[in-house]
Amino acid sequence: MRAVHFGAGNIGRGFIGERLARSGYEVCFVDVQAPLVRELRKRGRYSVRLLGEQVETIWVTGVTALDSRTELDQVVEAIAGADLVTTAVGPAVMQAIAPLLAEGIRLRLRRKSSPLNVVACENMLGASSLLKEQVANHLSKEELEGMERTTGFPDAAVDRIVPVQAGTDLLTVSVEPFHEWVMDRSGIKGDIPPIDGVTYVDSLPPYIERKLYTVNTGHAVCAYVGQLLECETVREAITHPRVEAVVTGVLEETGALLVAKHGFDVQTHRNYIAKIITRFANPHLTDPVSRVGRSPIRKLGRADRLVGPALQMIDRGLQPDRLAAGIAAVFFFHAEQDPESVKLQQLFSQKGVTGTLQTVAGIPEDSPLIPLVSRRYHEWEEEVQR
Repeated sequence: MRAVHFGAGNIGRGFIGERLARSGYEVCFVDVQAPLVRELRKRGRYSVRLLGEQVETIWVTGVTALDSRTELDQVVEAIAGADLVTTAVGPAVMQAIAPLLAEGIRLRLRRKSSPLNVVACENMLGASSLLKEQVANHLSKEELEGMERTTGFPDAAVDRIVPVQAGTDLLTVSVEPFHEWVMDRSGIKGDIPPIDGVTYVDSLPPYIERKLYTVNTGHAVCAYVGQLLECETVREAITHPRVEAVVTGVLEETGALLVAKHGFDVQTHRNYIAKIITRFANPHLTDPVSRVGRSPIRKLGRADRLVGPALQMIDRGLQPDRLAAGIAAVFFFHAEQDPESVKLQQLFSQKGVTGTLQTVAGIPEDSPLIPLVSRRYHEWEEEVQR
């Protein structure tokens, strides 16, 4: 079996590529970073360090790589001959790889190849569906009809923490042992791709929201409250009693929303929350809170990890008190190297809580969330001034 994976970065090598190789695929990485491509092709393998209680090193073998800037024909040919295509390039980069995918699909249609599935493993809702739209823009009406018959774009949710890398080897990547990869089987064409560790479900949105409103919400709140209370890393923050109490409270609130909305078993979800908090406390994962909290404007978006669940809770008659405290902590966040952080501080100095939430999250002035966040902001202000 052959797989083409776009994105030879840490997630690509440390999660998706590792899972595919473990499942018996020959993996061809496609990337724009020439040194990475050169080394992957030269060595044909790389190591992954699993940062558990005991650090374990595993080897990923049977890999190669292509440069999407200089080896376009080879990339198209690789897609044409693949059993599976995956991506981990970042949502903003998907549009750049869409023309190459379109060329590969066009060639497959001419050759009457077997069905292909393209899975975008990105940190966003509906990534594969969006990639499908972007690919469709490069196909004729007839080719689009052919793609609809032969090419699946199943949406997926992926979860594995990859910390800041401290090693010196270009290819070695360190990751946490935990991983989760959930895929919507309804979007698959042909046979179910045999991938070790993937859970196939009939409806993906509940699992995407579970991850977004637990892992991403908890991580963000841990970073923002952590920096507010002068913690340097996520590990330091989650072991701070005050931060841990806020994060636990937030995840209890989002958990109540998820159970009510999607029917998750209460105890199973409590166990899931406990697992997430344990992951944040992993002593090997020393992510700075300044890194985890970057892009605060995006994270305050109306449909994102903070405001999104808070508004849904209010609509269901649930009170997002501790989540409001997490949102309020964002307004204290400073990361000079992050343009969004700088912009948010400028916006907040001009408009305060109400105006800033209206601007970046599109929240109406009469939303009950605004006074909640405003009150929590002033409480944080009093606490840090003591």
